[in-house]
Amino acid sequence: MPKVVGVPIPILRTTDGRRYQLDEDALRRILLAENVIDKNIVVISVAGDYRKGKSFLLGYFLRYLTYKYSADEGSSTDPAAPSMAWMGKADEPLEGFSWKYGSKRHTLGIWVWSEVFITTIKDKEKVGIILLDTQGSFDTESSFKNTATIFSLSTMMSSCQCYNVSKNIQENDIHNLQFFTEYGKLILGEGVGKSPFQKLVFVVRDWQFPFEASYGETGGRKILEERLKIKPGLPEEHEMVRKTIRSCFSDISCFLLPYPGDAILNPKYNGNVGGLAQDFQLHLGQLVPWVLGPKSLVVKEIGGIRLKGRDLYGFFSLYVKELGSDKMPDPHSLWVTTAMAQNLAALSEAKDLYISLMMERLYDDGHKQTYLKPEELESAHQKSKETAIDSFDKVKRMGGEAYTVKYKKILQEEIEKCYINMKKINSKQAHPFWRKPAIYAGVVLGFYFLTGIVGRLASQKFYPVLQDLIVKASVLGIISWSYYYYRRPG
Repeated sequence: MPKVVGVPIPILRTTDGRRYQLDEDALRRILLAENVIDKNIVVISVAGDYRKGKSFLLGYFLRYLTYKYSADEGSSTDPAAPSMAWMGKADEPLEGFSWKYGSKRHTLGIWVWSEVFITTIKDKEKVGIILLDTQGSFDTESSFKNTATIFSLSTMMSSCQCYNVSKNIQENDIHNLQFFTEYGKLILGEGVGKSPFQKLVFVVRDWQFPFEASYGETGGRKILEERLKIKPGLPEEHEMVRKTIRSCFSDISCFLLPYPGDAILNPKYNGNVGGLAQDFQLHLGQLVPWVLGPKSLVVKEIGGIRLKGRDLYGFFSLYVKELGSDKMPDPHSLWVTTAMAQNLAALSEAKDLYISLMMERLYDDGHKQTYLKPEELESAHQKSKETAIDSFDKVKRMGGEAYTVKYKKILQEEIEKCYINMKKINSKQAHPFWRKPAIYAGVVLGFYFLTGIVGRLASQKFYPVLQDLIVKASVLGIISWSYYYYRRPG
């Protein structure tokens, strides 16, 4: 079993029990790392009531990711190994997110695993996988506002939210999602063509009725259908929540887990797989690959726009700013924040397209730089700009015309700034032959010998003038080259 690399990093903490603060430096180190910043990101989060085993479950998520995906290439460490091999040796302590059995809350705020797992999904696309651990809901010390803030951030930022519940899917578990159904209705009203949220997985721990629905995904599907079914006589509020939940999430599923065994009651239990009940081992071994296998991974999107590391960093900051105040999270304010985030993502994507198109013109086969005449460069700029803006216009975004005009103007300004840099890059290739100092040195030496020959053939009166002219011209050339070379950026 490969050794787990990394540590849990707290990125969101409360300072006074009311407001939350984002540790931007910590988040920057993770999401703006060189191997992450330009990759699309998969965000797996586990949320739910406190003291129900969220961090414990994430420990096994981490163990699977470490086993399945290598840190650099994202390939399976041992493709021929048995499917349960990732669970480790029977006596191997569980590493990763801190957890312990007991009645008091343990995880506070939101924590992110410091190492981003890089892997290849369909179409040979490399993505980064991020794990989020969240403070448990409805503990005895947190306000409802704090609980709503953490749950909101977790759901907003994840591409797959695992909703950890105990024993059954209760009515209060469904109503905990009501805030998001209100927010979702605002987005659905925009007609952006996408569900506001992506994957929601109910993970039911300690399922007690396997004779009604079997453990695993099949039994979970049956229970989920029953719990979300709209029955005659159902209160209107309950009916509306059920209708909107289905339209707000692009994929909703459920997995039933048995009781883990009495070992978890022992304060000295270290999480090893050998201490778990056989039934729990079996179904945990099915759940984790079902959530984290290559075919199950979903890139984080906002309104159909796929997010890279740098985008996720910016959006986390926006959402924390909106949700971290003293006020209760407000669906409309969150909608405004999402509209900003979505337009910024579209802007970033269009700008990247412009840069990519221009670099294709400036570099042959992606490596050798070529020189474009000013009129050719201007033509390439106009075509690339038009393509980028057209790409921006085609994206269905929230916020209407006001947001479109605002962010389109910003995009045009950013493109013009990029064009200035492109002109500087192109100018470096102007007259590349004469930009080499050795050429001028050769000219000086060549003309020196030439003047010697001319001196033998020409008059002594003409020779010193010619020699002086050639030497001065060569020296002037070297000075000009030095000024051009050392003053230019980069």
